[in-house]
Amino acid sequence: MLYSLLRSCLFLLPAELSHDLGLKGLRWLHRCGLTGLVRYPIPALPVTVFGLQFANPVGLAAGLDKNADYIDALGALGFGFVEVGTVTPKPQAGNARPRLFRLQAERALINRMGFNNKGVDHLVEQLKRRTWRGIIGVNIGKNLTTRVEDAAQDYLTCLRKVYAWADYIVVNLSSPNTPGLRSLQFGEQLEALLTLLQTEQAALALQHRRQVPLLLKIAPDLSDEEVASIAATVRKTGIAGVIATNTTLSRAGVENSGFAGEAGGLSGAPLTGSSTAVLQKLTVALAGSMPVIGVGGIMQGADAADKCAAGAALVQLYSGFIYRGPALVRDAVLALQQQRNG
Repeated sequence: MLYSLLRSCLFLLPAELSHDLGLKGLRWLHRCGLTGLVRYPIPALPVTVFGLQFANPVGLAAGLDKNADYIDALGALGFGFVEVGTVTPKPQAGNARPRLFRLQAERALINRMGFNNKGVDHLVEQLKRRTWRGIIGVNIGKNLTTRVEDAAQDYLTCLRKVYAWADYIVVNLSSPNTPGLRSLQFGEQLEALLTLLQTEQAALALQHRRQVPLLLKIAPDLSDEEVASIAATVRKTGIAGVIATNTTLSRAGVENSGFAGEAGGLSGAPLTGSSTAVLQKLTVALAGSMPVIGVGGIMQGADAADKCAAGAALVQLYSGFIYRGPALVRDAVLALQQQRNG
């Protein structure tokens, strides 16, 4: 398949350069009407979650298209939904390069990008121009220069600016690459932040006459007690759902890689089991009170089915998509179709 050939060429380049060139190439194919060269037929598998109608339950996770520059090209590959970001109020360069590492033998990635993005105003303009009409999620974060104790203002700024253009909004407190961010996932800090954002969401819903669900994205590096605490808090605050999980700080499964010592979040195949385990614990703790999106280590269709068996209503791809391309979208949808049909 053409994607395999293109990937082989791109993998000869540094990881971040190949990422950028790959997205630009995909956009060029789309604009030329040539997406069919890399796209696979995707069966219809509609599902309603958060009050939204998804063409299928397989989405693209945040991080690949941080600035919403490639929505139309990515949506044309058959995703049921695309999540863009993480976006911050002000543009920021992110961490110094190199900051993305490809662990091919382990089918994994390590990144310490640091929320590099062009800022929320740029992202909103891109959302206004999109022609793909699928479901769009926007993942929001705080700027590096904003103190953790002042983070709520950054999240409020992003929430207000993207509300009219997003189908759902994700509060990202789980990236390991912004110092202090993960501390906001717990206890009174989490409750206070989510309560504030929910209050603002209610006001925005009246202003714009549309309900945009608010979700929380959590880390995989959580104890059972921390999972239970987060579940209790999100139920109390009444947000719409949770995404489980972000990248991990663990290096289990990649100890022998030359990149194992690099700082950053690990994603891909080594994350499959631990991410699904956290997902399952979370769905048990939530007791059906809200939907959960499963993400982390989906490298084949069976992994997507396992996420749904563990309680996920939807799934998202990231590293698996880098390694396998649009074929993984098809395989995941087919696996979920087979699971639904028994």
